[in-house]
Amino acid sequence: MATADDREVIRMLVNQAFEVERFLKKGGGDRLQGDGELEALFERGTFLVKTEDGEPVGCVYIEPCGERAYLGLLSIATARQGAGLGKQLNAAAEQYAREQGCRWMDLRVVSPRAEQLLPVYRKLGYMETGTQEYPAVLMEKMAIPGHFILMAKAL
Repeated sequence: MATADDREVIRMLVNQAFEVERFLKKGGGDRLQGDGELEALFERGTFLVKTEDGEPVGCVYIEPCGERAYLGLLSIATARQGAGLGKQLNAAAEQYAREQGCRWMDLRVVSPRAEQLLPVYRKLGYMETGTQEYPAVLMEKMAIPGHFILMAKAL
């Protein structure tokens, strides 16, 4: 489990992993900027950080809420992508959610990345459950129109 001391490591991992989504935002920009979002996430949920030989190589965010938990920001260092770390972090996140009493894990995929991401999450056992419009504050920042694709998995 991450602590407040891990915030900059998490910011670096997430921004590196989400570099491929810069085209979605007007003017590009990092996924986690210094706008307080990361601090708010720490208040509401938990980050897990995966290390190898003392070096951080991935992280994931989990936010339990009753019988459901939200999984987000699954991020793997670029040099370690494709090595199964995402699968390991997902499993650790699901175990953490179970320990918090959750029976379901939810996540969202941005529609412009559906082709790349839906197959990955389907392989992990997630199923599409619907769609959701971007919130207005996010819509203003987006360069490419889209929506969220909602997915869930029984734990």
